[in-house]
Amino acid sequence: MNTPDKTDLNSAVSPSTLRVALLGCGNVGSQVARILLTDADNLAARIGARLELTGIAVRSIDAPREAELPRELFTTDAESLVEAADIVIELMGGIEPARTLILRAIDHGATVVSGNKALLAQDGPTLYERADAAHVQLSYEAAVAGAIPILRPIRDSLSGDRITRVLGIVNGTTNYILDQMDTTGAQFADALADAQRLGYAEADPTADIEGHDAAAKAAILASLSFHTRFALENVHCQGITSVTAEDIASAKDAGYVIKLLAIAELLKDEAGDDGVSVRVHPTLLPREHPLAAVRGAFNAVFIEAENAGELMFYGQGAGGTPTASAVLGDVVSAARRMVLGGPGRTETTTGHVPALSIDTVNTSYYIGLDVADQPGVLARIAHLFAEHGVSIETMRQTIHAAEAGGAASAELRIVTHRATEAALATTVKHIQDLDVINAVTSVLRVEGV
Repeated sequence: MNTPDKTDLNSAVSPSTLRVALLGCGNVGSQVARILLTDADNLAARIGARLELTGIAVRSIDAPREAELPRELFTTDAESLVEAADIVIELMGGIEPARTLILRAIDHGATVVSGNKALLAQDGPTLYERADAAHVQLSYEAAVAGAIPILRPIRDSLSGDRITRVLGIVNGTTNYILDQMDTTGAQFADALADAQRLGYAEADPTADIEGHDAAAKAAILASLSFHTRFALENVHCQGITSVTAEDIASAKDAGYVIKLLAIAELLKDEAGDDGVSVRVHPTLLPREHPLAAVRGAFNAVFIEAENAGELMFYGQGAGGTPTASAVLGDVVSAARRMVLGGPGRTETTTGHVPALSIDTVNTSYYIGLDVADQPGVLARIAHLFAEHGVSIETMRQTIHAAEAGGAASAELRIVTHRATEAALATTVKHIQDLDVINAVTSVLRVEGV
């Protein structure tokens, strides 16, 4: 049987071959190409048609690759490659030209598989709408948490349930850094340098350590979990650069571990209507919480749903081969749909739940204070908390002896009961103005209690 026109792919006529175009051949792309070539027979048996890798679009044909691949597959003409494909795998990263090429693929009736979290978080709604209009499939399992199958379970397995909260460790670089600080006592800069030496962190680690990578993934998780299109601008983002070894040690002493969490949760706004908070920030977790045990560069996503209860998905969140597994999972699923016939499956946006400001979030704070060691200090601080409607759960005090010619000071570590973010932020602001406060050394949120 000859390869049919793309217009036939949604019919009952099964194609014998599906043409696959690969955009990008970096760490992940080279492994995807290798698997498509070396495992072609097994993939064909699962799909009911062969996947023919027709070409790999790259910037430089002679650049070194992670896997040995036939030179004749490489091209710099991405546009022509896309227009002749049944399935387009986009692993270029970045916004352009990836966005233009994906839209061109959709307009030509091709199914698209992407791992481009930044593009999906920034301009996902445009891509989803275009795919819906063209009746083609847009899949992106590899965009969040590497090899962990998390997006399909949220979209499909939990589609009959109501997700109320998602907590995720979705950036392996920051998890490795914080884990090293926790287990070895390393300073942030030393742990980052170690992560770079091992290849977990880029030479420019800004996207990871400032939380931007996790924020893009949080927007995608929130969109699927709450059937609403959330963009990067809806995510409150704070990275880990301000977390010190002293914060880690104090948290450890109090029975907590610090993780950079992506959080999306269903809340009520001031009028009592549903809304969703999407945020990324360093977070204290009790050491008995399942996410607290996620070590090294691994990822995990913890889901709370009304009927399923608590679920956790754990695995490698990065790397060429693990992420290629997620890409190929999307490719096989889409290819089987094309063989059997039927419309493309994209996202399920059944309504609109507004994004809420972080001020509406109800959480707990962990606050570190350097204070003057004198009578009445604790009473003044406690009064200020009460004045703003924030209750103190625990308070730990360490006295520092006065240095020559100086005054004695004390270190206070306070964990609050849950209160609104707005009330907690206002409390911290007024504490800073007290004349007995030498410094507010840390302000971190607490979850899982």
